[in-house]
Amino acid sequence: MVGLLANPVFAESSAKASQYQLNMTKGVTDISADVYDLHMLMFKICVAIAILVFGAMFWAMWFHRKSKGAKPAHFHESVKVEIAWTVIPFIILIFMAIPAAKTLISMEDASEPDLTIIITGSQWKWHYKYMDDGVEYYSKLATQQDEIHGKLEKGENYLLEVDRPLVIPINKKVRFLITSDDVIHAWWVPDFAVKQDANPGFINDAWAIANEPGIYRGQCAELCGKDHGFMPIVVIAKEQADYDQWIGEQKTILANAKAEEQRLLSMNMTMDEAMAAGEKVYLANCAACHMPNGQGLPGVFPALKGSVIATKDQPTHIDRVLNGVAGTAMQSYAKQLSMSDIAAVITYERNAWGNNTGDLVQAKDINSAMNGK
Repeated sequence: MVGLLANPVFAESSAKASQYQLNMTKGVTDISADVYDLHMLMFKICVAIAILVFGAMFWAMWFHRKSKGAKPAHFHESVKVEIAWTVIPFIILIFMAIPAAKTLISMEDASEPDLTIIITGSQWKWHYKYMDDGVEYYSKLATQQDEIHGKLEKGENYLLEVDRPLVIPINKKVRFLITSDDVIHAWWVPDFAVKQDANPGFINDAWAIANEPGIYRGQCAELCGKDHGFMPIVVIAKEQADYDQWIGEQKTILANAKAEEQRLLSMNMTMDEAMAAGEKVYLANCAACHMPNGQGLPGVFPALKGSVIATKDQPTHIDRVLNGVAGTAMQSYAKQLSMSDIAAVITYERNAWGNNTGDLVQAKDINSAMNGK
């Protein structure tokens, strides 16, 4: 996948070849190469054992068959045979264990990183936080809903594209601290030979040193709910200079977003503006569970259309969007969305699908709720 951006012809042929790939990928890190070599070594040993064992069986069956007048031997116990079938497997296992242990120890050694990123899984997105730079954001599926529902032709990276990929520098040891804020997920990038569970309340670590710039794709590898298949991972490895430029741009974006948030606190949206903005936020973040028509999934996700919370209890409505509901799939959006987006989506939910409360929630109302005023 490394050369896909540079050579369209190679990209097409590589993509077609990958459809029929049976073996594991060699990857783009030294560890992934070690894992591949270990896999091939074990495979060759197993093939050799299979040839010897089954070869001996078939040879014995053919040359000692009854039609040739072979007479079965009658004996019980053989010290030599018992020693042989104990010692030989033991030696083989030792031979296999030494490179396996060496590779596993290397995979677990996340010490002395050049960069640390906290990865948090949630239903159904990833949150990335750069510990050394203060940059953080959510990464969500970018495949269009029309592709998913068969209204458009599926693209090359169907269900494997995100709105904001993880960006790392090449030739730097990047430590990943992996956790979850709801159920068990698993962060899996085959090209890095990284596959680590994200457990709520626990932190697992992994690491990678990307040797080449490129785009590397993965997925959540732990069944985590109904949209488990819609939780891709995209990592872009950049040259150090390009990475530094990207970090600078992200810091500027965050600073501008905070300034814009403060500006919006002093402004009021009209109902039309709030409904238009709220619909976009709802379709991007809420419709997967509560459905585009607001009717939810009976017995699984509650309906918003005609619900008490969406038509009467505005403070509870705001609180649930901000803080989520413990023990359910309803997560907190306080850090995922801006205050203006939260205000817009609550306004939309309180006035769409015939709810028609007339309530117009503003960013300052969300700010007050977040600060307990």
